[in-house]
Amino acid sequence: MRIVIGGASGLIGTALGHALETDGHDVVRLVRRNARTAGEARWDPLTGELDPAVLSGADAVVNLSGASLGKLPWTAAYRSTILWSRLSATRTLVDAMHRADAAPAAFLSGSAVGYYGDRPNETLTEESSRGTGYLADVVVAWEDAAAAAPDTVRTVLLRNGIVVDTEGVLKPLVPLTRFGVSGPLGSGRQHWPWIGLRDEVRAITHLIGSSIVGPVNLCGPTPATADDLMFELARSMNRPYLVRVPKFALRAALGDAADGLLLSDQLVVPRRLLDDGFEFEADSVEAALSEALAR
Repeated sequence: MRIVIGGASGLIGTALGHALETDGHDVVRLVRRNARTAGEARWDPLTGELDPAVLSGADAVVNLSGASLGKLPWTAAYRSTILWSRLSATRTLVDAMHRADAAPAAFLSGSAVGYYGDRPNETLTEESSRGTGYLADVVVAWEDAAAAAPDTVRTVLLRNGIVVDTEGVLKPLVPLTRFGVSGPLGSGRQHWPWIGLRDEVRAITHLIGSSIVGPVNLCGPTPATADDLMFELARSMNRPYLVRVPKFALRAALGDAADGLLLSDQLVVPRRLLDDGFEFEADSVEAALSEALAR
């Protein structure tokens, strides 16, 4: 297959591109500089620049572009960047699809479990309603932009959970744990929808070849809390897990990001993936963490 990836230099995009090439597929990476190889194509989401011929006839376009949510704090300016980096990239791809001689067969567009907001005591599937808050508003606008793709294009919305990897959620947690200052965030009992990097890539690859349309929760099959992940990390590194950070301190330090990233309670289930026959290799947060630390 020929697969075009926007956001190919990020954590997920890099791993996905490598895996697809290993499987023998042709990968075209969209870059914001002049292309240097046949496997690259230039685009500029800020100006909407993208040659529609790049997407014409592609088997799939995977959109993983967007400013990192992990860059803190979320100032007013950066909140705007979070939103518009996603909208501009998605709209640029959608516009190019409409202008292409042959629209791509499938469009897998990034999204996030932030769609559901803070929902304690609920089990959340793809059928659940949207939540409230800043991230929910961002995700709804992001998904609406992707939904404007041509009707002939099978569009999938990748509602991503937390990626368990040393370049993902573990990046700030590993040094804190190493220095012995790890502990519960707030109550620690809030559910974090998680997924291992390898299963993230496998799930996207699965969806490229699937017939699924619409939202798909990309998260592991076994629920886990913030404590489950962080305590296991401390145990794996033989470090204490004692220093609780209260909610008010997190909110004072991080503002909206505290609730959006760390304190939201989301027991999200990957129902559509499981119903479609996908099998997770890391089916618990402990397995995903062990795999990430080994890698």
